Amino acid sequence: MTKLRSQHWFGGLGKDAFIHRSWMKNNGLPDDAFDGRPVIGICNTFSEFTPCNAHFRGLVEHIKAGVLEAGGLPLEFPVFSCGESNLRPTAMLFRNLASMDVEEAIRGNPMDGVVLMAGCDKTTPSLIMGAASCDLPSIVVSGGPMLNGRFRGREIGSGTDVWKFSEDVRAGIMSEREFAQAESAMSRSPGHCMTMGTASTMASIVEALGIALPGNAAYPAVDAHRARLARMSGRRIVEMVEEDLQLSQVLTKKAFENAIRVNGAIGGSTNAVVHLLAIAGRVGVDVTLDDWDRLGRDVPTIVDLMPSGRFLMEDFCYAGGVPAVMKEIADLLHVDALTITGRTLRDELTEAKNYNPQVIRPKHQALTQHGGIAVLRGNLAPDGAIIKPSAASPELMRHRGRAVVFEDIDHYKATIDDPTLDIDESCIMVLKNCGPKGYPGMAEVGNMALPRKLLQKGVRDMVRISDARMSGTAFGTVVLHTTPEAAIGGPLALVQSGDVIELDVEARRLHLDVSDEELQRRRAEWEAPIPAMSSGYQGLYVEHVLQADRGADLDFLVGCRGHAVPRESH
Repeated sequence: MTKLRSQHWFGGLGKDAFIHRSWMKNNGLPDDAFDGRPVIGICNTFSEFTPCNAHFRGLVEHIKAGVLEAGGLPLEFPVFSCGESNLRPTAMLFRNLASMDVEEAIRGNPMDGVVLMAGCDKTTPSLIMGAASCDLPSIVVSGGPMLNGRFRGREIGSGTDVWKFSEDVRAGIMSEREFAQAESAMSRSPGHCMTMGTASTMASIVEALGIALPGNAAYPAVDAHRARLARMSGRRIVEMVEEDLQLSQVLTKKAFENAIRVNGAIGGSTNAVVHLLAIAGRVGVDVTLDDWDRLGRDVPTIVDLMPSGRFLMEDFCYAGGVPAVMKEIADLLHVDALTITGRTLRDELTEAKNYNPQVIRPKHQALTQHGGIAVLRGNLAPDGAIIKPSAASPELMRHRGRAVVFEDIDHYKATIDDPTLDIDESCIMVLKNCGPKGYPGMAEVGNMALPRKLLQKGVRDMVRISDARMSGTAFGTVVLHTTPEAAIGGPLALVQSGDVIELDVEARRLHLDVSDEELQRRRAEWEAPIPAMSSGYQGLYVEHVLQADRGADLDFLVGCRGHAVPRESH
């Protein structure tokens, strides 16, 4: 093995090594802590403002124990924690900021490998993006989902039932008191969403990419298996350093293609699209929206979990988790892909079993035979838009309707329940200026709640189109990530109420039935919205953020800059 990176800090007898070692010893580290053993950074996104990750103080101790048992030196460090439930205006605005924090913390500190502690939605991609730009040996430990929610004799799911209950209250069929009672019944243990929302999706994705130990995604946060997996990950990262197994050796094109197909099989979040595109951009792997459409089109959705299905992550865990899913669709995967275990995916799936075919269905009994994410194009989305077929209404997958336009989220909130709003269930709701630059941060507002007057009639789904995202826990016939976004003058900016829009998911078509001449006239009159903030991080973000079809990363962060630091600090 070549000289460890950390020895450039701690090795030798010079002044700089004296400084580095001496200050580290003020916490009681002995002399032999710096004898050349691997130094393992533990990147911790613990924050009490991030409820999904608030149990990481305990989990990190298991990782440290594993590192010590394998002969390494564990050193924990904090980074910006993107908490989905509390951060305003949206956690997505800060994903790239967090990735910068991770990248510079890894590069600038004397570590040889890193354990990435992730849980809440954006913590997973931000950590992987930052680590990928440094390319040290890296392993992901997810925090795990909450226990299943339980309310009045039935199981309820994070987010998914929030949307349902909220609409039931607005429709007058659920009382506000019942709504308040459900609040405490839904989140009843540490952990992240227990539906197949973005947190569970991204935890599954890291397994599919091969950068976490098998079983990482599904063990509940409070299950002893979660602590054991953390401990084994601590041991494994030391071995990875000794083997010089870098992140780029695992994050290959084959790994990304496997992840896209697994996302289709689990009915994963639409947010996985922008996150995987951004991660691929950091390691220099060419992944595009066309790959998402090509690879996902023929993947059956076999995991019967909310929001697409019935069950929750606890059930998924007991059924066999991601390994069982990958074994069921192994004929669609690159099973020769390398994983962080040092073994191939084929080797890792040998003992995988499906213990509950109701939760993880056989392919011939799939929720839908054509799962995955559908990529739509047309004059309304020349660079693409996406929809999740497994969560949509089959009768709306081909639809032609009159547009009802909301110029921004404030306009929507002010008018959606106006009884005079000219809208019926055949209409198509269109929301503008909620993309990466427009919101800013591309918030999860694309699954617009329906008008109260239609909810009271029993309507529960309509076609909705925006340049926004939606929560992975959400459902409905919702077209998202329309690119280019309205705030930069994309065709979405030109839509007016009364225009006719055609959606044809099977044909992958999204068409605005307005002549080119009329669109040119409207474009000549269009004025770009003024950003809410022109300085600080938000100003930097709006100036440099890429569009959704390129992962909404910042343009100057794309690529791998490596981990070399040629200059000393003193």
